[in-house]
Amino acid sequence: MPVVVTQTWNGAQVEGADNGSISSDYFITGTSDEFVAYAALNAATAAAFGGFVKDGVTIDRRLDATSWAGSVSWGPFETKAVGDSSFSFDTGGGSAHVATSLATVSATKAAGMPAAPNFRGAIGVTDDGVEGVDITAPAYNFQETHFFDVAYVTAAYKITLFTLTGAWNAGVYKGFAIGECMFAGASGSLKDHSMWEITYKFVCLPNIVNLAVGPITVPLKRGHDHVWLRYREVEDAAAGHLGRQPIAAYVEQVSPSGNLALLGI
Repeated sequence: MPVVVTQTWNGAQVEGADNGSISSDYFITGTSDEFVAYAALNAATAAAFGGFVKDGVTIDRRLDATSWAGSVSWGPFETKAVGDSSFSFDTGGGSAHVATSLATVSATKAAGMPAAPNFRGAIGVTDDGVEGVDITAPAYNFQETHFFDVAYVTAAYKITLFTLTGAWNAGVYKGFAIGECMFAGASGSLKDHSMWEITYKFVCLPNIVNLAVGPITVPLKRGHDHVWLRYREVEDAAAGHLGRQPIAAYVEQVSPSGNLALLGI
């Protein structure tokens, strides 16, 4: 039985001047296989129509054992080919919780107190601990979209994307020093069964040399490391008060490193 594609009675419909797209509905008869129906609909409809190019072929539903309803859409012409790429970025910043300040600007004592206690930059000191504060921290977020031949994106490559997600660069990558650039994941879609469109996301934080945390200077904090402080109670004789002060700073690696060159971009 031959597969027959027939345009429905309503013909092509212009779907709004704003987005400038055209669509049309079709009946596909003569096959019980949805993929055969899709291929027949794709082959029977023009690649360009009314000044637009075909950007979508869909089998919407089965009508009976050998009949299908489908639709085709045409949109503005875009020249995307294997090897093309696009880029975007923002510096909106990230969030960080800090327990010590860069500097104590002032400390004002209450009436009747000999002096304001000196907490050596600790923020939000209470009898039970140090509360700290959330701040906007420098962060450079960017993403790249690349187009690949369908044969390039193998199962092994998808696993590579999966395993590298959340890893920071073990070597210099895209101009960023070791430890600064983290791969935040990728999303991909297959275009017309012939080309993959994949968007890669990155979050970059600066490495800091001689980081001052209260009275302590940390030699190096890589961008995606975490710093925490150990406090103890000390007596402030001038203020006649027991307070908490940082006595040690610890730099912890909390994310794995990875060879981001394996992304292939």
